[in-house]
Amino acid sequence: MDAATPWSCWFQDPATPVMEGIIYLHNDIMFSITIIAGLTFWVLFRVVYAFEETMNTVPSKEVHGTKIEVVWTITPALVLMVIALPSFALLYAMDEMIDPTLTLKVIGHQWYWSYEYSDYEEMSPVAFDSYMLSEDDLETGNYRLLEVDNRVTLPTNTHIRLILTAADVLHCWAIPSFGVKMDACPGRLNQTSLFIKRQGTFYGQCSEICGVNHGFMPIVVEGLSNAEYTSWIAAKQLDFDDEVL
Repeated sequence: MDAATPWSCWFQDPATPVMEGIIYLHNDIMFSITIIAGLTFWVLFRVVYAFEETMNTVPSKEVHGTKIEVVWTITPALVLMVIALPSFALLYAMDEMIDPTLTLKVIGHQWYWSYEYSDYEEMSPVAFDSYMLSEDDLETGNYRLLEVDNRVTLPTNTHIRLILTAADVLHCWAIPSFGVKMDACPGRLNQTSLFIKRQGTFYGQCSEICGVNHGFMPIVVEGLSNAEYTSWIAAKQLDFDDEVL
């Protein structure tokens, strides 16, 4: 169960290479920030302590320190360049679209999600709506305000393309464990890629303020093995055929 826990202040366990890269970049930047903050506070302390009025009764005649001004101008620029290199690599990896094996279309509504498995239209189509479960329908182990009646099921170790749009207003399909946060815009198709590395149940929510029930349109994705996913999609197609008959 990959969901937020009470008093948690860290990332959820990553389930995709993109989320792993986000966590690594965050850790690297936090290391740099810690050093920069330490040096900055040390300089401030030295300035306040060494140049206190009672310790320096004679003011300095020098107005500028050319060397220190050059240092504190060039150093931040170099730090930003060092941080930019892995940032650009991660952004490129997030936007790269490898030839997908599976395409999932996500449609945001006020206030629920619709999903279409576009690769199976020649056979029996697979499409369904996903609504949040009310408290009366929750079972033991379900998360309040996070559980849905129809979960999205996706295979692991498979290149997946997500196509997102909206039927009314702006929505945002976001799952922290995947490192995915993509807007669903009316009249426009956005796309992103997904590669789930491990099996599990992953929780997310709409992250765009889309109206009065914005906080009540959760997302639940089940990552299954390829064999389990094949059985699931076949069962879904049989259900559709039975409904048609």
